Parts: sequence; C-alpha cells; structure tokens
Amino acid sequence: MLDLPEYPWRLLAPYKSKASAHVDGVVDLSIGAPVDPTPQVVQTALQQATNWPGYPGSAGTNQLREAIADWYQRRRGVAGLTKDHVAATVGSKEFIAWLPVLLGLGTDDVIVYPHTAYPTYDIGAKIVGATSVAADSLAELDATTRSNVKLVWVNSPANPTGIVQDTDALARIVDDARALGAVVASDECYAELGWGKWEEHPIPSVLDHRVSGDDPGGLLSVYSLSKQSNMAGYRGAFVAGDKKLIAALINLRSHTGMVVPGPIQSAMIAALADDDHVRQQKARYRNRRTQLLSAIETAGLAVDHSEAGLYLWIRDPNVTRPTAQDSWELVDRFAQAGILVGPGVFYSSTGNGYIRVSLTATDDAVTKAVTRLAAGI
Repeated sequence: MLDLPEYPWRLLAPYKSKASAHVDGVVDLSIGAPVDPTPQVVQTALQQATNWPGYPGSAGTNQLREAIADWYQRRRGVAGLTKDHVAATVGSKEFIAWLPVLLGLGTDDVIVYPHTAYPTYDIGAKIVGATSVAADSLAELDATTRSNVKLVWVNSPANPTGIVQDTDALARIVDDARALGAVVASDECYAELGWGKWEEHPIPSVLDHRVSGDDPGGLLSVYSLSKQSNMAGYRGAFVAGDKKLIAALINLRSHTGMVVPGPIQSAMIAALADDDHVRQQKARYRNRRTQLLSAIETAGLAVDHSEAGLYLWIRDPNVTRPTAQDSWELVDRFAQAGILVGPGVFYSSTGNGYIRVSLTATDDAVTKAVTRLAAGI
C-alpha cells in the first residue's frame, strides 16, 4: 500500500472543537466547499436524464465534448477546439492526482508544481514514485533536474494565494517546458472568479493563442464546474488541449473505468450553456468577499494577492519572520472567535504565517464572521 501523508485537514480537528464552543456556534471558512443551491437549470437537466440504462463513454458524449469546446471559445477566448481536443473527468482532483499515472511517469521523472500549491500535485508525484519539485519557473532548476522534467503543473488562478498568471508569464512557462519535451498541465478551476482588473479582462488559459502560439501541443487545461456552478457533489469536470494526449488519456481512462455518469454529463451540458447562473453566483461571492476583506483589514491583518478565486490569503503584518507555528497561532486566534480557517502551512513552507479564509459560506455565516472580527482577533 502507498505510504502517503495523513490528509492534512484532519489536523484542524482541535481548532474546530474550539471554534464550535463559541456561544453562537462555529463559522466555517476553512474548506472551500460550495454552500449555495445548485442552479435549477442544472437540477432540471439531471432530472430529465435519469433514464440512462447504458454505459456512458469515458470521453463524454459528443454533445458534452462539443459544449466544452464551445465554452472555451465563448468564455475563455480559446478558438479552434473540437470535441477531439476535450474529455470529461470525474472532478478535477481525480485527474490531477492520476495524471502522472496516465502519462506513464515513474521514478526517473521530475514533476514540477508551484512553490505555494494545492497538495494534490505532490500526491500525484508520490503515487508514481516520481521526484516532485516546487518551482514557479523552470529557470530555478539545475541542469540535471531540468533534463528529467516530464510534467509541469500551473495553477492560475492559484489556490490558495489567488495569484493570476498573465499571458507573458504563462508563455514563458510553456516555452521552457516545450524545450524540455515536458507536458504543461494548467489547473484553471477558478478562472471565472476574477476580482479587480480580472473582472474587466478574462483570466487567460494556457490554451490562449498568446500563450500556446495557436498550438495546443503538449498542453492540457483542467477545469471544474464545482465552484462556478455549485456542482461539487456532481464531480463534473473536464480537460482540454493536445489532441494526441487527449486521445491517449481517453483510451487509458476507458480501460480503467474512469467515467462521468451519463446523467451528470447532461447536467454539465446545461451548466456550460447557461452564463446567467455563473454571473449570479459570482455576485454572491463578490458581496461576501467585500465584507470579509474589509473586516479582516479593519482587524489589523494583511491580505496578500487574492486577486481571483474563492479565498483570502491572510497574515499578521506584525510577524516579520513567519514560521509554521505562526500560521497555527493565527488559526487559533480565529478559533477563539468561533471562526475556523485553514493554515497556510498546508500549502508548503512558503505558507508559513498565513491562513486561508474561504468565501464559500452563507450570507448569514459571513455576517457572523464580520461581527466577530469587529470584536477583535
């Protein structure tokens, strides 16, 4: 059996107990699980597709794949994709964890992911016994390490920091990876949730022509409907990019039974075709973000980056040389106020001193959090 590290969120248990002891109960701003209703257009499509006695294909139906390609053009500005450039996945986390397996990577290979990152990129490397290296640029690596790089993960907008890579930054990563013959996989699950200047300009995909040079070769864009459409429980996601890679991945996924259920695929088609519910949900998050951001800054804490996504990346500006313990102490301060947050150390040592606060809470819960922050942290 694989010897993987303990699932990190279990370490929050004592802080959850402390926060739950608050007289008005706990406000959970730790894990970014959607709490608002799944849009009715999605629910209706699922209900109408329940009579599905046969096996769905691993790639997704032609209708779903065409809907994904259309969505990339309409929402992400990526033209020229066909159904052969895309495939359905059972959520994005599954794909991220298993991509090294599907690419046939092993002990002689190097997988690169950002310095401050979602832990699953590293778990995928551990599953195949590959060497995982944290780097925001391939220029950070020595020659020997560079020569063995086979997969480069990009996460923009980033979890947990909310950093967005512009087209120039993405193009540099792509050019460097292509020079090594490495695949670039870009986790773009928060792309519809830009703030500030990123509300005026679409967040770029790795498949953007300014990044890819109108060639998706060696590139994969990963996206999920969990956040934008409150479909986390549906496990509906997809990958797009290099047609040859997509075909190979579909073949391997077919052999291993990695299949999105048929009725879920119908619900995904409905979600991809309807932009109104995405705008409505983003407005909810914008309102919650505005309230929490103001309350946190008024409490004397600093919010860094956080220019997109569903989180605020927070530190105490009075801490000049942060350690992992500083993250936990800040978690504890929030827990004493009845608010549960995530420690930045879950995302590597570059998260020392930080906490991550999620916007995925009800309006009532956010109001409670704001009131408690006003009383002091």
